[in-house]
Amino acid sequence: MVGTSRRAFMLATAGAAVAAGVQSAGAAGENGVRLVTFERKDQPGMRTGVVIAGDKVIDLVDAKKAGAALSFDAANMIALIAAGAPAMAQVRAVAAKPGATLALGDVRLHSPIPRPPRNIFAVGWNYVEHFNESETAQKTAQQNYPEHPVFFTKASHSMNGPFDTIPYDPQVSTLIDWEGELAVIIGKGGKNIKEADAMSYVFGYSVINDTTARDVQAKKHGGQWFKGKSLDGHGPMGPWIVTADALDPDKLHLQTRVNGVVKQDAKTTQMYFKIPRIIAELSAGLTLEPGDVIATGTPPGVGNARKPPEYLKPGDVMETEIEGIGIIRNTITSVA
Repeated sequence: MVGTSRRAFMLATAGAAVAAGVQSAGAAGENGVRLVTFERKDQPGMRTGVVIAGDKVIDLVDAKKAGAALSFDAANMIALIAAGAPAMAQVRAVAAKPGATLALGDVRLHSPIPRPPRNIFAVGWNYVEHFNESETAQKTAQQNYPEHPVFFTKASHSMNGPFDTIPYDPQVSTLIDWEGELAVIIGKGGKNIKEADAMSYVFGYSVINDTTARDVQAKKHGGQWFKGKSLDGHGPMGPWIVTADALDPDKLHLQTRVNGVVKQDAKTTQMYFKIPRIIAELSAGLTLEPGDVIATGTPPGVGNARKPPEYLKPGDVMETEIEGIGIIRNTITSVA
């Protein structure tokens, strides 16, 4: 159980970051809905909610208790997503005539797809400049760009909240790196999805940081990526899901900052493999489920590629921001 002082600290930190996140999300389309998973200070347990008027949240659990026609489990984001278009119509109806609301800064936001999430898929080397700056590419005599997306997964315990701390354990890794990315949330299940149909399977978008232990990734376990990408808490996501009708995912500005200094600054137009291609290739022979998360790849500017290399250390504040969605802010915190 989180102590009272610790909870107060987290809420205060979240409140400041949420204010910035709301401002960043202002470019979202008029039809879009922002959905959160959160905890209240006065009641235990996870809840889903709708952000309205910039800084207010409708508690869908309370709305259902008050008589709102919600046919899904209002405490479970995956249940909402899996219920499809009818459920979203119900949510929009609640948002159009809100009753009681909560101040967004007074709740604790979790990842909108909280633990245990569905699958967390990720794409490697999806920005040409990031491929060129990678150690693998630099060691290759001829840099041939991939003909197919590079896929890997992150373990479920890597999922973390948008304003939660990221654990730093020097006995495991001292080379923790940032990788800001656009997250795609799958809205309906499917396999062998055609590229032309792929966008109809997208429920919405969020911000994710594929925080990576570079020494584990490169020097241990045969050089495979899974472990270095999957340390507990190394996948902060949020601050909410913006539904797919809110924005054009091909025209978003992404930044990662460490202690206020810009480290990554790119547009999603620079993606080598676009979202439809990613979904089509990932789903070939592999079933995608509602609530699955796809981290679509990071742009150039990672710490490992800098000269000299730069890595996160305890006390650092990492911010990941995507235009039209919002900001996540995570402090690196020693657990030793």
